[in-house]
Amino acid sequence: MPMQHKFTRRDVLDSASGLVAATALGGLINNGAVASEELPGHAQKKLTHNQAFAPIDHVLRQAADSKTVAGVVALGATEKGVVYEGAFGQADLNAGSKISADTVFWLLSMTKAITATACMQLIEQGKLRLEQPASQILPELKSPQVLEGFDSGGQPKLRPAKRPITVRHLLTHTSGFTYSVWSEALTRYEKVTGMPDIAYSRNGAFTAPLEFDPGDRWQYGIGMDWAGKLVEAISDQSLEVYFRENIFAPLGMNNTGFLMSSAQRRRVATMYNRQSDGSLKPAPFEMAQRPEFFSGGGGLFGTPHDYMRFLQMLLRGGTLGGARILKPETVASMYENHIGDLQVVEMKTAQPAYSNSFDEFPGMAHKWGLSFDINAQPGPFGRSAGSASWAGLLNCYFWLDPVKRVTGTIFTQTLPFYDASIVKLYGEFERGLYRGLDRA
Repeated sequence: MPMQHKFTRRDVLDSASGLVAATALGGLINNGAVASEELPGHAQKKLTHNQAFAPIDHVLRQAADSKTVAGVVALGATEKGVVYEGAFGQADLNAGSKISADTVFWLLSMTKAITATACMQLIEQGKLRLEQPASQILPELKSPQVLEGFDSGGQPKLRPAKRPITVRHLLTHTSGFTYSVWSEALTRYEKVTGMPDIAYSRNGAFTAPLEFDPGDRWQYGIGMDWAGKLVEAISDQSLEVYFRENIFAPLGMNNTGFLMSSAQRRRVATMYNRQSDGSLKPAPFEMAQRPEFFSGGGGLFGTPHDYMRFLQMLLRGGTLGGARILKPETVASMYENHIGDLQVVEMKTAQPAYSNSFDEFPGMAHKWGLSFDINAQPGPFGRSAGSASWAGLLNCYFWLDPVKRVTGTIFTQTLPFYDASIVKLYGEFERGLYRGLDRA
């Protein structure tokens, strides 16, 4: 999830003033659902307004009007199709460009669910096994080293790992690999050794040590980037090509990928930094477009429309619009606990400019599936126990509720991650979606 600013197109813009009033496309429904069986790539059906979701419109519009967010897009669906779509505010406050469900966003760690889906395809085909040592496919993982600390001279102290890293470890953040954004030790290691952060999409980032022995605990990290390399090694294709041929094209996700066209770049939502006074300061952001590797952990861009198609596929047991991506039993296994007695714990920030400390379910036991956070108890805003969810660093979020058959996602482009006002907005959207479905 950690990504660095890349000012490759223009300098940081001055803060906006005299802003255009927020625009909106909100509270939309067509007899409860749309777009569940349309052919991939076909235009979305026109949705009609339903007052059952008016409370969602209100909170999203209010957030845009108050400049809590520059712009926000939210979509909700059942297994029958999309039931809510709302877009409020601007993609760029200076330009006054409207935000929409076809605006391009950086997905960052919402990439992980797609990489996990690719891995599950290979597992279905018998080309990959969860308990398989990853070094059988990637020899560079044969002798992992664990960072034990730093000596009196400030140099890293390393030792061999006690056990091999399995595919399951990589998919569940139990491998020992971490992210510097949530690790004081890895942040220090990067400074001492000059190792590039994974966000720069340079292969030197894969020289990172483990922080604990594989299987000993859960800690969020770069395991899904290694999983992306597994997919490439097995398929003999780049992730850009594999994802396009096996996931994006079949689902009609025509505006999702790693490498952005000129037309797509013109539709990108500007990223904003939250200032100490609550205001927003623009800071144009772009993932490397000539990367040394495609980041399975966080490199994708996409649109809310596209990502909702992916979520609908998972909600419907692996199929959408006649395209079968995964078998139903495979999808069901992705919602299961794959970390045993280990617990998902709070991600304590080491770099507050990029992320606040993060615990999606404070005070609640939660587990990890393949590859999502799984809440063991019902969530506070409507989702069932056993729901899957995750997020992207720029305050994008999604959940999948396999019990009530509901999915939702909300998009902004704001740092730092786990922004309190956006997390509150996310909760209000979720509550409004479930209540609206009850009323509709």
